[in-house]
Amino acid sequence: MTPPASPAFSDFTTAACILFVFLVPLAAAGLALINTGLGRSRSAAHSMMASLAVFSVAAVVFFFCGFAFQGFAGGPGHSLSIAGKSWGWIADQPFFFRGLKFDGSAAPLIAWLQMLSVGLAAIIPLGSGGDRWRLGACCASSALFAAFTYPIFAHWVWGGGWLAQLGANYGLGRGFVDAGGSGTIQVVGGLTALAVAWILGPRRGKYAADGMPAAIPGHNAVLVLFGCMLALLGWYGLNSAGAILFAAADARRCVLIAINTTLSAAAATLAAALVTRFRFGKPDASLCANGWVGGLVASSAAAPFLAPAAAMLIGLIAGGLVALSVEWFEVRFQVDDPGGAVSVHAVCGVWGLLALGICARMLGQSLNGASGNAGQWLAQVVGIATLFGFVLPLTYGLNWLLNRFYPQRVAAEGERQGLDLHELGAGAYPEFLTHTDDFLQR
Repeated sequence: MTPPASPAFSDFTTAACILFVFLVPLAAAGLALINTGLGRSRSAAHSMMASLAVFSVAAVVFFFCGFAFQGFAGGPGHSLSIAGKSWGWIADQPFFFRGLKFDGSAAPLIAWLQMLSVGLAAIIPLGSGGDRWRLGACCASSALFAAFTYPIFAHWVWGGGWLAQLGANYGLGRGFVDAGGSGTIQVVGGLTALAVAWILGPRRGKYAADGMPAAIPGHNAVLVLFGCMLALLGWYGLNSAGAILFAAADARRCVLIAINTTLSAAAATLAAALVTRFRFGKPDASLCANGWVGGLVASSAAAPFLAPAAAMLIGLIAGGLVALSVEWFEVRFQVDDPGGAVSVHAVCGVWGLLALGICARMLGQSLNGASGNAGQWLAQVVGIATLFGFVLPLTYGLNWLLNRFYPQRVAAEGERQGLDLHELGAGAYPEFLTHTDDFLQR
């Protein structure tokens, strides 16, 4: 079935959207560098190779079938009729992007953006599985992620599915709103990171017999800092393109979006520095970097709609959440997350979605001049409940099944040797001596 033509954009909007989408891969590069820098030196090449591999796998699988399940608003899909209302649950697009008209309309731009976005989301779990996740297993996990987990939820939010219909069908504001992907990209990726960390278990030597975690510092702060700068550029594109394609925002709002994105990241970094300075006596570099990305994540949902002061407040809270939740997951739940992916992407993404609901009045004044957002906060809560009640069990179940047939964790000898040598046959720093486990408690 040939999908109906989607509305054509003006030449200015099309050109702006293309430019923004071109920036999105920089976000993926930034996350790859951050994950690598926060991991061990003997697995650095493996981390970069895994980032490139999962991005490639996710993009190809999404091209094959993921976009067919996600679709776009106004495109063909399957619906359920409940209480006289039609609720979309999955798209019905042809495989391999067949039927798309590459004519400057919204549909092909959405397909392109989402092919990059699913790759970005697939990189997020690498942060939690660092130093112990097999290359083949993370590629297989990413294939399942791009084929099922991501496109199903993305259809519900961005493809005209039931979460987007909460406003029209049930009077909850505008329905679930997520302009730049705080939930659809970041929380979905962060919950997958949590599932992966649970299934893989902690790194060798991370926890002592009494359950206390040992500090395993990242090996290269320079990579982490450079990754933060690249991520900022990528988020400019991600938030701006998402606002145009999924929130019907005017392309001229890109300046406001960039300002809000920058302020949120900067405020989050300062908040993380203050919290760690107060708690530990000195600011923690890795947590400040995670705070930076957490601020970017929290900004995505509502960046087109907020006043700059509100964006800065959202970033301040996000930075504090990162600084506290990393230790909370590590100590209370023994979730070994080397890159802080769960705290940065899941926790801050949830906060970004809630913040949009709290600022619902501002949303009504900023988007197409409309007003009236009774129930918007509840629509956001329904979306968050769906993430925890459906997406988390789904992504955990898919990875659990994969682990039954294809064990995802590397053998103990491979972890001791380092994933670079064990899986790739060469290290990232062959001329330098890399650290061993001798300094860790056994």
